[in-house]
Amino acid sequence: MGKARKPVQIVILLLVVLLGGYAIATSVFGGDGKPKEGSKAPAFELLGLDGKAHTLDEYKGKAVVLNFWGSWCAPCVKEMPALQAQWEKWKDQGVVVVGVNVGEDQMTVENFVKMVNINFPIVMDPGRDAVRSYGISPMPTTFFINKKGKVDSIHIGQLDLDTLDSQIGKLVGP
Repeated sequence: MGKARKPVQIVILLLVVLLGGYAIATSVFGGDGKPKEGSKAPAFELLGLDGKAHTLDEYKGKAVVLNFWGSWCAPCVKEMPALQAQWEKWKDQGVVVVGVNVGEDQMTVENFVKMVNINFPIVMDPGRDAVRSYGISPMPTTFFINKKGKVDSIHIGQLDLDTLDSQIGKLVGP
């Protein structure tokens, strides 16, 4: 019986070493798949409140402010007026603000949008697919994506008008 255990122990030891090596390599070399500043923004296809499927590709050549939010998130609610104001200011200069609602049903999102009076594009991520591909943990989280589709900067937490304005200014600047 002792001889039969030896090969099993060796196989288990090899698996532990391989998994440990993989875990170390992914943490050191950033293999978590989350976008970082300077990397290409992950593609998505999400249903908008307009009933159409929307993708990141449809905004090619434009600067994109991609904001992940929920109506239950107090900081998300507080930043909505600033996002709306910046949408109105920059939309004619090749900037699009896109709100990605996380995990809520369409009726809840529609009621919230009417209540806070926003009209920038809203897409819904009920299955949290975009949340996973963008590595969203706390909300709100906002990605500033340049005209080439690369992540210019990432802001975690509530945005104010001045921060939004300066970040968007960097996206459209020379």
